[in-house]
Amino acid sequence: MVCQQALPTTSNPRCRAFFLLLLQCSAVLALVSAQEPSQTDRWPTLTGKPPLVIARGGFSGLFPDSSQIAFGLARQVSLPNVHLWCDVQLTKDGFGICAQGVKLENDTNIATIYKNSSRVYQVNKVPTRGWFSVDFTYEELANNVALTQGVYSRSERFDNHGFAIITVDHLATQVQPPGLWLNIQYDAFFTQHNLSMTRFVLSVSKRVKVHYISSPEVAFLTRIATGFKPTTTKLVFRFLGRNEIEPSTSQTYGSLLKNLTFVKTFASGILVPKDYIWPVDATLYLQPHTSVVADAHKAGLEVFASDFVNDIPISYNYSHDPISEYLSFVDNADFSVDGVLSDFPMTASEAIACFAHDLGRKASSQAKPLIISKYGASGDYPGCTDLAYNKAIADGAEIIDCPVQLAKDGTPFCLSSENLTESAIVPKDVGGIFSFDLAWNQIQNLKPAIANPSTEYKMFRNPKFQNAGKFVTLSDFLALSKNSKSLTGVLINIENAQGVRVADAVNEVLIKAGFDKQTSLKVMIQSSNSSVLMKFKGKSNYECVYKTNGSIADGPDSTIKNIKTFADSVVVTKDFIFPDFEAFITNTTDIVPKFHAEKLPVYVETFSNEFVTQSYDFLADATVEINTFVQLAKVDGIITDFPYTAARYKSKWIYSYST
Repeated sequence: MVCQQALPTTSNPRCRAFFLLLLQCSAVLALVSAQEPSQTDRWPTLTGKPPLVIARGGFSGLFPDSSQIAFGLARQVSLPNVHLWCDVQLTKDGFGICAQGVKLENDTNIATIYKNSSRVYQVNKVPTRGWFSVDFTYEELANNVALTQGVYSRSERFDNHGFAIITVDHLATQVQPPGLWLNIQYDAFFTQHNLSMTRFVLSVSKRVKVHYISSPEVAFLTRIATGFKPTTTKLVFRFLGRNEIEPSTSQTYGSLLKNLTFVKTFASGILVPKDYIWPVDATLYLQPHTSVVADAHKAGLEVFASDFVNDIPISYNYSHDPISEYLSFVDNADFSVDGVLSDFPMTASEAIACFAHDLGRKASSQAKPLIISKYGASGDYPGCTDLAYNKAIADGAEIIDCPVQLAKDGTPFCLSSENLTESAIVPKDVGGIFSFDLAWNQIQNLKPAIANPSTEYKMFRNPKFQNAGKFVTLSDFLALSKNSKSLTGVLINIENAQGVRVADAVNEVLIKAGFDKQTSLKVMIQSSNSSVLMKFKGKSNYECVYKTNGSIADGPDSTIKNIKTFADSVVVTKDFIFPDFEAFITNTTDIVPKFHAEKLPVYVETFSNEFVTQSYDFLADATVEINTFVQLAKVDGIITDFPYTAARYKSKWIYSYST
């Protein structure tokens, strides 16, 4: 399988299981997309059909761009009609190869193989030094040069596997893509070197079916337009940056965008960077969408959006969730683009087939996984504030959590740590930095601070609201929970150094609020201190949750049996189940089956949307990560600082194979 060829450092059983998961989810996507839409199910695309997923260089978000393995994986885990994108370059002997850029050294090891073969050529009138395909035969490239990851922030793990440069014909006949999209970026450059891209595309289209040809050059598309039937091969004009100059008209692409009737004379669609449609300001917040899609559709042009990736920061409006970004392009009240060009085609496929429009799966009645917040929706607002809790409820959390601290006057309140500086801005003159140093009336006047666990990667959370909201007492937290119509319970976390004293204070507040009696809300008491849990053990409306430590995974079965004497369920971290090394999963443990054998549900933390918090195996996709833990590891609950992502997954149960 793909896994065995490309992931030798991971254990084969887990690896096979993971890719089996991807294959099965692909089958579910196939079932969904096979549904024949009625008139009321028509999409607001130009044709009324679902948007296309176009895999740029295959699954180039993980494997080297345009490698056979990247193309193969994209086909396996994407929508059944996925189109595979090939950036075409011509070799000295006229072969059309798939390579991301005109300079080969960015995505191959050619600079180390042919060390003295760099040249300086004019590329669109700009002197450019590099290694170019026009200086090599196809045999020289195919036999000696290997593809590498061209985005240097991505893993280099697959650079030494000898992935060869392949031709367009090889892609078409060996991978056999459902749809083939050729992008011709440098026709003028190849013409300067006595190579005809026009002759190549006309020739290859007689041997294999080419569904789309795109180019940012008006002259090239105009020249080939008469050679293709729009019903067989569609021509698409690719817009580059608004201020860049189109070489054959000497106009900026921004100017050409104002003359779509002219574009319609030689193309049936346009491909634009996504910020042409949803502009993002300098602070990474969305601006109102433009009229580009509506204007193009009015002119009879399909609209494709480019530059979709999972592994760079996106607009804060999307809460670090690429599926939300896709949905803003394909599932809003005003329009849908006709296709998206992505390095992560599986995520694009999920968005279109599983979460958008009426083709998505309907809401699930399944109990698992239980969605538990981590300090409320702390991915969007400062944790443990009224805003974070209210958003967690609105986003679909079933259980909201309160980590209890005690103020100097004995007031129990919600805060992630007794060290106030971890969650608030504490002025130097307040007289202390710990919860027990300040009275509640002092604490409630502090300015909350949003957590930014990924700052080392320059990833931040919702800066406009980094100090928004108010901290709440445990009493207020319970009142908020009671007033909710959607919550099924609350989780009270007692990890304070004064654990037993805090437990007594919590118990008193619970009794006063009536939670000691049978209510519609379940009360979960979480602690890593068994003495704390024993204070609540046996009470019918309470579930005692033991937060385990690292020694449990390798400990004897008797240790797990002992947990049963003081706990009803357990919390483990993600690496208890899928240990990793250098962000790649190394194996799957049996910790969940062991706990289940003792009838102890397993809740896992912490699931976040930021791609840097996920192993590479999860393809920079928080939904894939959640799905793997639920369907493969069989966990009972998800603890997350972005409850919306987990609740959306559960509501669609997109990959539930047992049904």
